[in-house]
Amino acid sequence: MAITEAVENYLETILILSQKQPNVHAIDICSYLGYSRPTISIILKKMKEDGLVLVDDDNHITLTEKGREVAESIYDRHKVLSELFIMLGVSHDNAVEDACKIEHDLSEETFQLLKAHYLRLLADRKH
Repeated sequence: MAITEAVENYLETILILSQKQPNVHAIDICSYLGYSRPTISIILKKMKEDGLVLVDDDNHITLTEKGREVAESIYDRHKVLSELFIMLGVSHDNAVEDACKIEHDLSEETFQLLKAHYLRLLADRKH
């Protein structure tokens, strides 16, 4: 399975949920994303086959190293873009929504330059 925008969203969600609670289950992902249980089950099966997640006997979902790398990369993009938009004066809700829309499509080069600019802005604020 190619790592599509949908897969990136699922991996990012698992990462976020795992930071908030000790165990992540499919129902948690359903609640967070607003998707149905059958939809989540299908994609989880594919992500498991592709080595992105593990599901234990108690149905706890964890990211593999490969899955965690993808999730952390997308989540980093999301946080940096959201914060940069907020710095520009965009409302929190719009900043988060807009970051979600573009975090998957932005080239690595563009993202790295935006991130460097964001970090410079943060450093300037501290002085």
